[in-house]
Amino acid sequence: MDMHQSSVDLTSEAKSEISPLPEAVLPPTDTATAWLVVLASFLNLMLSIGVTTTYGVFLQYYKLEEFPDASTSFLSWIGTLQTASMCFFGIGAGVLCEHIDTRLLSLCGALISGLALIIASFCNSPWKLLLTQGLMFGAGGSLLYITGLTLPPQWFTKYRALATGIAIAGSGIGGLWLSFATRAMMTSIGRQWGLRITGLIIIGICGPTSWLMRMRFQAVRNERVIELAFLRDCRFALLFFAALFGACGFYIPFYFMPSYSAIVLGKSNSWGTSISSIMNGTSIFGRVAMGLVGDRVGSLNTLCTMTLLSCLGILVLWLPFTSVGPFVAAAVIFGLCSGGIVSLIPVVTANIFGVKRLPSTIGLLMLAYTFGDLISSPPAGAILDKYGHGTSFTSLIIYN
Repeated sequence: MDMHQSSVDLTSEAKSEISPLPEAVLPPTDTATAWLVVLASFLNLMLSIGVTTTYGVFLQYYKLEEFPDASTSFLSWIGTLQTASMCFFGIGAGVLCEHIDTRLLSLCGALISGLALIIASFCNSPWKLLLTQGLMFGAGGSLLYITGLTLPPQWFTKYRALATGIAIAGSGIGGLWLSFATRAMMTSIGRQWGLRITGLIIIGICGPTSWLMRMRFQAVRNERVIELAFLRDCRFALLFFAALFGACGFYIPFYFMPSYSAIVLGKSNSWGTSISSIMNGTSIFGRVAMGLVGDRVGSLNTLCTMTLLSCLGILVLWLPFTSVGPFVAAAVIFGLCSGGIVSLIPVVTANIFGVKRLPSTIGLLMLAYTFGDLISSPPAGAILDKYGHGTSFTSLIIYN
């Protein structure tokens, strides 16, 4: 059932929302144009979410080399604020997508997030990095993230889950190559130039391709900026709390598994980077494969299964063992399942509430991700410092 259609009379001029034009005169779905939107969305997500998933490499570098006297909890706040602000500003970004040209929004996102990393390269204290690499990057990244996440479902009907999965696979591919690139740049040319080069890459790639980021529906200004009727649907409440609790545990493995490999397993920094890349690499497969599975057996069924398996992987393989084999297996399973979860949430949302107000609907779900991110890594870092004395990860894993 389409909640949007059941709660809003599209024939009423007072409640006209997006694209009052009949479906027959809208651009066709599942076309070459649609796949160009997927390509641009892929790049947006590669250089927004992909950057956030590599923060574990920065956290390891900051704690062990650049800021050894800073607490793990405070350093975790940089990455947490990066993702939390991306989600928080995503609320407004979702609304803007329905009222402003999404190509312009994507361009602004590329400029702001790229400049944030360039400015961060000149910062030499954790609190300055908190404002630049954290807050400012998250604000710009929200525009890249929301446009990349919500446009592909609008352009597809038959292959909606697959197309969305391919677009979101960009975040995994970004995390995969950026993990190695970040570590290599910090080792060879330093953190400062590494951040500058990454910022220039974001501007140079996402800037030009922003002009492919076009909504299928015609944006129409109206009295009601945000349609809140669907909030009365218990399905939205369930989806909201699922997103909240999912966000609580999403970034902890990405942030702390590299440090675990060095502190507990005695591996090198480059080995820890490899673990981050393994999770990002398997998440690529999970995003695409679970999109295919979702098109066949149902996106909601697949989403619930992936959520359960991700929890089991952490509790069964990471928690009770301190050896390499189970640790790597836990990273593989978590990467695979987390990739499926990320790619299926916008599809499930579109299937329940419709694609016409998908940007603002996803934007409101970002509120759940914001709260989830804030109670995720910083408390986990504090738990590691207080109860694990910086070396025992048992309490942190249970918290995750």
